[in-house]
Order: sequence, then structure tokens, then C-alpha cells
Amino acid sequence: MARNTYKQDEILEEPFDIKHLLRASGYIKKHLVKMIIAFLMSAVAGITALVNPVLVRNALDVAIPENNKTLLFSLVGISVVFYGLSILFSTIRSRIMVNVSQDIIYQIRHDLYVHLQELPFQYYDDRPHGKILVRVVNYVNSVSDMLSNGLINVVLEILNLIFIVVFMLAVDVQLSLVVLAGVPVLMIFMFWIKDKQRKAWQMVSNKNSNLNAYLQENIVGARITQIFAREDENAKIFKELSGDCKKTWMRAIFYSTLVWPGIDTISVFVRAAIYFFGLVIFAGGNQTLGTIVAISSYASRFWQPIMNLGNIFNGFINNIAYLERIFETMDEPVTVKDEPDAIKMKPLEGKVEFQNVSFSYEKGEEVLHNVSFTVEPGESVALVGPTGAGKSTIVSLISRFYNVDSGKILIDGQDISKVTLKSLREQMGIMLQDSFIFSGTIEDNIRYGKLDATSKEILKASETVCADSFIRNMSKGYDTEVKERGALLSQGQKQLISFARTLLSDPAILVLDEATSSIDVQTEKDLQRGLNAMLAGRTSFIIAHRLSTITGCDKIMYISNGGITECGTHEELMAKRGDYYHLYTAQIEDIEGKAV
Repeated sequence: MARNTYKQDEILEEPFDIKHLLRASGYIKKHLVKMIIAFLMSAVAGITALVNPVLVRNALDVAIPENNKTLLFSLVGISVVFYGLSILFSTIRSRIMVNVSQDIIYQIRHDLYVHLQELPFQYYDDRPHGKILVRVVNYVNSVSDMLSNGLINVVLEILNLIFIVVFMLAVDVQLSLVVLAGVPVLMIFMFWIKDKQRKAWQMVSNKNSNLNAYLQENIVGARITQIFAREDENAKIFKELSGDCKKTWMRAIFYSTLVWPGIDTISVFVRAAIYFFGLVIFAGGNQTLGTIVAISSYASRFWQPIMNLGNIFNGFINNIAYLERIFETMDEPVTVKDEPDAIKMKPLEGKVEFQNVSFSYEKGEEVLHNVSFTVEPGESVALVGPTGAGKSTIVSLISRFYNVDSGKILIDGQDISKVTLKSLREQMGIMLQDSFIFSGTIEDNIRYGKLDATSKEILKASETVCADSFIRNMSKGYDTEVKERGALLSQGQKQLISFARTLLSDPAILVLDEATSSIDVQTEKDLQRGLNAMLAGRTSFIIAHRLSTITGCDKIMYISNGGITECGTHEELMAKRGDYYHLYTAQIEDIEGKAV
């Protein structure tokens, strides 16, 4: 795929919108008691930490000049106790908030995953899967801390700032005003740097999202890359995307590393001003050495909550954008869903009717137009025709993976849009050309469609579809672990396992979409006996590349130009000498030519 596809950044440059926080409050409410306890712990820890400069002043101005060792040791002991309490309360608070944060991550990710499971095929058709993963993993991790620690820290830092100012004013008003005079300078600097930081880190997120999407697709398509010797070209694209990540990361780090030096510089000037004013300008006042040291200590603490508030605000700006993307995914409409009055589908007999059905994936580009046909229970129907004519679309609509634009699809006289999806799909078996195998054992994969199946039932299904022999020859038989997407299996083996999985579910309606395309001719001949048993008594729809495999079907429909142009048995269609006749004879001649 072209590199520009992956360089389409998600726009995260969003204004701070409080409505997203209000919506997120639902995830916070259930942890409110824990968060209040954590807040109180933090408040106590902050206050106990602010007592120490006062103790230091008393030590410098009273205990040491008067050589009062008892008072000095008492002050040291009190300082140690308060310091210990501060650490204790901070530790308890951290443990509480770690639990709260992880609970929030779990709940958001769970809700997001459940919704993704319900979204229609169209959603996944339109988006790189890597960018979906970024929202489930990275964005959820980012916003969890904002929803837990962030909200508490805003209040705490404001209170901490107030406490520091109160303690400073209690110690000395004049020197406190010297400290406060540095605030305008700091605010100007923080507003400038934070705007740069926010934009830089948003760009980092965009570039990481692009890289993740490209990497995920190329890992899945690694074999195709090697087949077409695309390693060098893909490496160039990856290098460019990775370079974008590095470039934006270094820019973000550049602005981030300016924060501490800037604040330290302002802090140094302010503390220098404290000593200058305290020892020179206000020399005739009550500014003792202890007072100056205490105010200097408070001054060094004074900048921390201001900087923290700036960081929190900057985090809010970024994370609100992430939160919006998460809610955007959660709000993605589930277009294929149960109607409010949907009923449970009764056990199927298998009569299928299309009544003037039209459908399009993209608006204005119809794939099917006013398609109508009827299939009686137990009939086998083959769908043939040129690529892209709508064969797979028809079987996808029967399973209601998409909603029709107009018309109706009836099964046993019941409009499938009026029944629950679960009760409909549970009675259907669908075999796709791309047979998906999950990580786990072979037995787990076969049992996937019927979780309560016994080992005996699994064995019988495997024998019926000719999968038992190759499974038994594997290292651990049915207990053999297969990797992601069945990496250790051939395409034919994957399809046989999928056949067994489908047969085990005992469907009333069976759909085979190029289901034997990767199976060798000899195995297919052996499989045909199992398929005949599998198809007996079931309504079946078969899309097959090798037309010789569908000549025995009760009905063959030729799909072309958005509709059914021919319909009948193999003999009837051959006698008509139409589209099917030309397709079949061309394939037979091709096979005979290759045999020669």
C-alpha cells in the first residue's frame, strides 16, 4: 500500500472540551470513595511536609543561638516524625490510585472491546486495524491517569499552592511578596512552552499511530512481502515512518527539556532576590537568617505546584483528544443490530427468499439491484460468475453481516431483520476462503463453534471432512498448539479444520465461499463424500472456483451486472449455451489444455 495512506494523521488538535470529562465521570463515580480517601491522604501529606521549614527557622533563630540542645533535638525529632508521616500518607495514596487507575483502564477497555465486537464488517473494511489497536491500548492507557490522578492532583496542587502561600505569609509578608513577584514571569514562560509541548506530543501520537498501523499490516502480510520481494520497498516506507516518529519525538523532548531549566532559572533569581532583599533592602526589619532560609525553602516548593498544574493542564489537552477518539469509537453506530422488538428465530427448515434486494457498500455504487430468488429447504445452490459480481455479497446478506438497502430477505417466511442476530447466526454455518485459525490447540479451534462439544463429536466431525488423518500425524494430535492465524498449518489444513468446525456446529443453512480453494484435488475428492453427507438435508449456498465441483447442485445461479442473469441445473444451463456454458467450457478446455 502507498506510504501516503499511513501518513494520514488523525487530527488531535482539539480544544479542551469539558463534555468529554463529564461523560467520563461515569467511570469515576464507582471509585469516588477511594479517590476521596486518596485526596485526604495527599492533603495531610502535603501539610506535614510544609511544617519542616518552620521547624528549621526555629532551629536557626532560637535553638542554635541559645545553645538549647533539648529544643534542637525536639525539633529534629518532630521533623523526622512529620517527614515519615508525609511518606506514609503519600505511599498509601499512591497504592490506592494505582488500583483505581487500573480499574478504570479495565472498564474502559472492556466497554471498547465489547463495542468493537458488535460493529459491522463495514467498520473494519474502512480502517487500518493498527489504528484501531492504538485506541484500545495506547489511548486508554493515556486517559486512565487523567481520570484518576489527574482530577485529584488539580485540586491538590491548588490547595498545596494555597498552603505554601499561607505558610510563607505567616513567616514573613515582605519576602513572600518577593517570591510572588516571580509568578508573572513564570506564567509567561509556561504558557509559551506548554503550547509548544502540546502540539509536539500530539504530533508524536499521530506518527506513532501511523507506524503502528503500517507495522501491524506488514507483520500479517509478511509472506506476501517475501513472495513479491517487497522487502526493500517496505523497509524504505518503514524507515520514513520511523524517521517521522524519531523527528517528532526529538522535537517534543526538546521542548520538554526546556521546562526544568526555565523554572530553575526563575527559581534561582527569585531565591537570590530573597537573600538580597532580606539582607540588604529589608535589613532594618525582622528578617532573621532563619526567616530568610524558611522563605527560600518555601520559594523552592512554590514553583512545583505551578509547574505541576501546567503539566496537568497540558496532559488534559492531549488526553481529552484521546478521550474523544475513544468515545468516537464507542459511538460508532452498530448498524447491524437487533431491532427493539426482535424475536428469537425458530429452528430453521431452510427456505430462503430474496425479495427485490438491492445493496451497495458505497453509496451510489450498487452491487446488487432488485435481486429476487427462492431456495427451498434442503436445496443446494451454487453461485457462479465473474469476480466482484456479488456472489460473496449474497451469502453475507443471508447471514445479515450487512443491512440491505431495500427489499427483504426471508428465511422460513421470517424477515431476518426482525429476528435476533444470535438466534439467526447460531443456525448458520459459514466457511470462508480465508479460513481463520485462532491461537490455541486444534481441538479448541474445532470446538469454537460449539463450546459444549465432546471429544467424540470433534473426532467424528474431523473424520467426516478428512481432517482426522493429518491431525493425528501432528506432534500432539488434537492437542497440538497452533500459532496466531495457524502459522504452522498449510492453507489446505486450515480449511479442513474450518470444515470440521462448521460441521460440528450442525447448521441448518450452510455457506461455502470458495471453501475448498486451497485443498488439493485428491483431498477434495475424498472430502466430497464428507461434503455430501454434510449437505444432506441442509440448505446450502456454494461459491466454488472449480465448476466441476458444483455440477450436482440442485440449482446454479449465474451472478452478473448486479443480478441473476441465469438460473437452473447444470444440464439446463449447459443446454442454454449462455454465460454459464461459456464459463464452464472455457474452464474445462483450460484444464484439458494444461493436462496435455
